[in-house]
Formats: sequence, structure tokens, C-alpha cells
Amino acid sequence: MPLQQSPRVKAQSKLVALFASDIHLHPSLPKTTDAFFRFLDENARKADQLYLLGDLFEYWAGDEDITTNYHTKIIQALRALSDSGTQIFWIAGNRDFLIGEIFANETGAQFLPDPSVITIANNRIAIAHGDEQCTDDLPYMAFRNMVRQEKWQQDFLRLPLAQRKKIIEGLRINSQIEQKEKTSEIMDVNPKAIQELFTNSKVEIIIHGHTHRPAKHQYKEGLRYVLPDWDCDLENSKSRGGWLEIYSDGQILFRHLNGSSSDSFT
Repeated sequence: MPLQQSPRVKAQSKLVALFASDIHLHPSLPKTTDAFFRFLDENARKADQLYLLGDLFEYWAGDEDITTNYHTKIIQALRALSDSGTQIFWIAGNRDFLIGEIFANETGAQFLPDPSVITIANNRIAIAHGDEQCTDDLPYMAFRNMVRQEKWQQDFLRLPLAQRKKIIEGLRINSQIEQKEKTSEIMDVNPKAIQELFTNSKVEIIIHGHTHRPAKHQYKEGLRYVLPDWDCDLENSKSRGGWLEIYSDGQILFRHLNGSSSDSFT
């Protein structure tokens, strides 16, 4: 009696890269912080690469702040992930663009310019924080151009840390007031800026955060994925947050904090 051949089992595709942004870590958000630690330990360790696309922290006043108990725990968790074999890549956000070389050395993270073009599973991808594409918000763009200048940053970082934190807190309060007066269209990415990013980068996929409007958008040039912000400390409301996963076979999935996955956050 001839032997029957077993049916071929399709090899499971490997988790190659994760993308997350706008986690806004802060001591006042303990549940969000715990969710981030679980993400690093239970999910990011399974991937070859982790891309953090800005605003990991609610704000960052300079690398001298690295020694606080709260920041030390986060840095140790990132270092443990890096030491485990997962590469960490970083793009600065509008809240934490003052993160510097000390942070990079302590965590093992590799800093990337905004935007950057990467290739994963044969996909050519442009990654960005997303604020640079919000060109309709003219006051913010003027502020962004100012604070991203090297001289401004050097002068600001010469101030005492406590003074820097006080200035940043004031800016945060003013920003919250101003956002209430702006339309949702102004605070979203500009369509022309997105088209230029597709064209100049010669990509078919864009991944960014910043706008807190998680979605998948289809264009004639390709797809734009918008990452969600994280908040698990909301009272009387569902926790929000998640990340994007790319597998070796090219599959792209959104993964929600509750563990469920889909091809869209909506």
C-alpha cells in the first residue's frame, strides 16, 4: 500500500516590524505606561524591528531628565528590548524632539530623519511623525520651524531643567486652548503634502501618527496608514491605542490594545 503524502503546511509568516506612535507616556498615566511595558515585553520582542514614530513621551525637556525613576524604568525596558535582538528605530515627534544622544545610547535606539524611506518585506515605505504634513496649521508650522533649528535648541537646552519644564508646561496649556479654536481640517494632514511625500519618496505606503485619527487611506499612489494615540487612563471610556504590524509575506495588520487585529483601525 503506497504511503500517503501529508498535505503541505504553509509556513507561518514572520513578524518583521511594528510601528507605534503618540503613546504620550507620563507619570500621571500609569495604565498607559503599563500597557506600553506589556507591548514591549509581549509583542515587540517577537518582531525584528520596532519603529517609534514620535511622541513616545508627553514631553521631553532634555536628556538630563533621563535619571528620574519614571524615565529610568522606560529606558531600561527599551534597552532590554534592544538587547533581546529587536532593533529600535526612532523618529522625533512634536512632543519629544529634544531627545538626544544620551537617550539613544542608553536605549540602543537608532535615530532616523523625518521623513525616512525604508524597505520591509519588499514594500518601500515612507515613515514620518506626521506634523510636518499639517501645513494648513500655519501658526504651528511657524513654531515647528523655529524649535527645530539647532541654535534654538542649543539656547533652550542651556536653561535650567526646571525652567525648561515650566516653559513646556505653559506651551502645552496654550496649545490645548488654541486647538479648541482650530477646525479639524486645519489640524489634519494637507492632501498636497501627502501627495508630495508619495511622489518625492517614490513609495506606495506611508505610515505616520500625530493626528490621532487612526485609519487606512487609499490613494492612486498607494496606501496611507495613520497610527492611533494611546490612552488607557480615560475615565468611563474605552482605552484606545494600538500599532501596525508587517509580516514577512507583506501582510499589514492593525493590532489593537485588546489583542484583536484587523486590516483597519476603523
